[in-house]
Amino acid sequence: MKNSYKINEIAKLYGIGADSLRYYEKIGVLVPQRDTNGYRLYGLKDIYKINIIRDLRQLDFSMKQIKFYLDNQSIENTLDLLHQEQALIEIQLEKLKSNQYKINERIQFLSSALQVRPNVITVKSLPDRPCLQLKTRITRDEEMDFAIKQLHQKHESEIQDFGNQSYGASISVADLDNGIKDVFNSVFFILDNHKSNEYDFVLPEGVYLSLYYRGDYSQSYDKVLKITEYAKANNYDLLGDPFEIYEIDNRDTMRSEEFLTEIQVRVKERDLQ
Repeated sequence: MKNSYKINEIAKLYGIGADSLRYYEKIGVLVPQRDTNGYRLYGLKDIYKINIIRDLRQLDFSMKQIKFYLDNQSIENTLDLLHQEQALIEIQLEKLKSNQYKINERIQFLSSALQVRPNVITVKSLPDRPCLQLKTRITRDEEMDFAIKQLHQKHESEIQDFGNQSYGASISVADLDNGIKDVFNSVFFILDNHKSNEYDFVLPEGVYLSLYYRGDYSQSYDKVLKITEYAKANNYDLLGDPFEIYEIDNRDTMRSEEFLTEIQVRVKERDLQ
């Protein structure tokens, strides 16, 4: 093993840019020697410090914190640093566990969605579902994407994982009755946390008609008509506007034939007496 290394050797060995090594020298963390030609030479003590810098930077310690530690190494300071490292690692482990849970949840959701039978109307009993909403008239797919992004940015603290969040768009019954196609009057996110106080409205507990369809959104108007006509034919009164929930969309695939959309509308059985 050599006793000293040039800056390009250290940069290659540790995957650290030469500019970073010069910065460490500038703030006094590293003090390389110079050879007869003026080139920097990093000794074993410098390499020991670079190892510490690399490990602590991976744990998001600032260079100010690292310099203080290297300038004041002692058993007490080392123990303090190890406790800090331990706490940071525990935080990272919690984040990894949370991410693992979300990934597993998405895998299970998509796997189940692939088994859904489309074009079959079913009756569901659903609980209250708090939602965040942006009221806006939408007539094109591009406007839909923009509106969803706006709502997401407005409520980033509540909508923490866009990829796993259920979202949808509501359709006006009045527009349907007037033959107006492919127009939506709001977008909304369904909150996973039912205890949250931060919501705009609630999809109320009750009975809902449900219909899934696969493919692009040009089918939307006909599918919504199908579910509303089914309601009338089977003695159900509509208790609100129908809405779409985008189960599989361009978050998961660029193939529109793989899209899966659910239409829901809250209903009540008509009193025939």
